[in-house]
Amino acid sequence: MDSAAVIEVSDLRHSYSSVEALRGVSFSVPKGSFFALLGPNGAGKTTLVHALCTLLRPSGGSVSVAGLDVRRAPRAVRRSLGLVFQEASLDDRLTVFENLIFHARIYQVPRRERRRRAWRVLELVELEQWANAPVSNLSRGMKRRLEIGRAMLHEPTVVVLDEPTTGLDVQSRRRIWEYLERLQKEHGVTLLLTTHQIGEAEGADWVAIIDRGALQALDHPSKLRQSIGGKLINLWIGDESSRQAVLDRFPGKCKQRDSVIQVESEDPEALLQELVADEHQWGMVDSLEVVDPSLEDVFIDLTGRGLRDRTTDMGI
Repeated sequence: MDSAAVIEVSDLRHSYSSVEALRGVSFSVPKGSFFALLGPNGAGKTTLVHALCTLLRPSGGSVSVAGLDVRRAPRAVRRSLGLVFQEASLDDRLTVFENLIFHARIYQVPRRERRRRAWRVLELVELEQWANAPVSNLSRGMKRRLEIGRAMLHEPTVVVLDEPTTGLDVQSRRRIWEYLERLQKEHGVTLLLTTHQIGEAEGADWVAIIDRGALQALDHPSKLRQSIGGKLINLWIGDESSRQAVLDRFPGKCKQRDSVIQVESEDPEALLQELVADEHQWGMVDSLEVVDPSLEDVFIDLTGRGLRDRTTDMGI
């Protein structure tokens, strides 16, 4: 076991009847890092998080948090974790402050500490003025901020965020990430994020790509992007037969994504000159752009499909 790792997952497996949700997943999360699990709905992310949080007993393998085995010491593991799930878990009948105090009691925060910590997290997520308001009066974004503050109340080692910004508008998402970055930098907590949104994983220290219950890749985001090599040329071609002609022209270098042909090239200028020289094929191209590979390009390269190709969410 890596002594610098706060989370260790080894050969984790789990099945729902005949469906393999996790197929031998292994990875470690360095202490104080921002670690992102990137994958489409149904990839196994939620199952993995539930096993990590002691909410599910996996079929096989092991998980430890802060050196504690989740099977042998579930209560101690829960005290090490701050949890923010996709679905809201606040009590709308209580005020903002009462929700925090209730959480503090559940996690056995010393009585003399409860009010001080509650005010501290309200300041962190900028909800002090709403302390005595019923939670039902808060907007969705404010509720999510409160849940993040609540997750920090018992001073956990790791904050687990399962699709934390799903359904939020762009401004709310931006503010949520401001608070999360502050948590990591100022409080030294480890952030474990599951997401299918590329932008949220781009800023991670480590990104693990998971698909169909298996780990496809794990590295720094920049290293994952470099794994494709060179640049990507996106060619927008409306006519189907013209797209096929370009695919035939550059076998092994092209991928088709709807009406876009994506060509990998270490020398994009030379490839574009080759296209321009062929007036017939150049006339097929409606528009083009030369871009650096993104994490989504990496994901497609590894799995052959996009993050949103799966239309059903099995909740795994």
